[in-house]
Amino acid sequence: MKKALLVISFGTSYPETRQNNIEACEQQLASVFPDRDLFRAFTSGMIIRKLRQRDGICIDTPHEALTRLHHAGYSDVAIQCLHIIKGDEYEKVLYEAEKFRPRFNRLVLGEPLLSHFNDYVQLMQALRHQLPRMAENECVVFMGHGTTHHAFSAYACLDHLMSHYSFPARVGAVESYPELPLLIKGLKDKGIRKVHLMPLMLVAGDHAINDMASDEKGSWKSQLENAGITAISWLQGLGENPMIRQMFVDHLAQVINDGEKA
Repeated sequence: MKKALLVISFGTSYPETRQNNIEACEQQLASVFPDRDLFRAFTSGMIIRKLRQRDGICIDTPHEALTRLHHAGYSDVAIQCLHIIKGDEYEKVLYEAEKFRPRFNRLVLGEPLLSHFNDYVQLMQALRHQLPRMAENECVVFMGHGTTHHAFSAYACLDHLMSHYSFPARVGAVESYPELPLLIKGLKDKGIRKVHLMPLMLVAGDHAINDMASDEKGSWKSQLENAGITAISWLQGLGENPMIRQMFVDHLAQVINDGEKA
């Protein structure tokens, strides 16, 4: 029985970021499931088109990858999403997985990073290992992507838990709540004079480079500094953190093991 491991992420057009984050996750997953052949898909059509036109690199969509696996005779497919929340991008994968399920003897789908309460606790433990040394009037501000999907609440939940556990960080989102002005008010109320900006995204791509770390007027760095708070940017995606990569491994192992018990 031919077995496949399909790792699906939003994608990135930055080669070094792809290697340090997406490929690092893929390789860690592949090392744990060596009986499966590794395949890749991206959910972002924009990134897929850009890579094809600019670099001549062809990446499958989830639909194309599952079609390819079916035609190649794979009967056991394990999919792991590298998405952070159960938002629109994850639902694209879920839709395709359910549509293709009858074509395989077995198909399992590992959940995104933040899917259960314990995931939030584990994520904080993992993030603690990448925090810089900080004085009392410093903290980290994590930039999440955000979404119009109701799963945007995951960012507020993580931010709330960080406060509850006295974790020296706040969480905001580019495209939803919590918004940066709200964080700035909270930082000022606590006397924070310096923050370390880090992406709460798998890769440090356009949002991290432009919306977070650039000197453009609307960037988070500029907005913080205009509010009198020094901002230091760290361009490291979550995929560079081995403890976070292990969380994706654990999510996939869970559904594979559950399927074997059934």
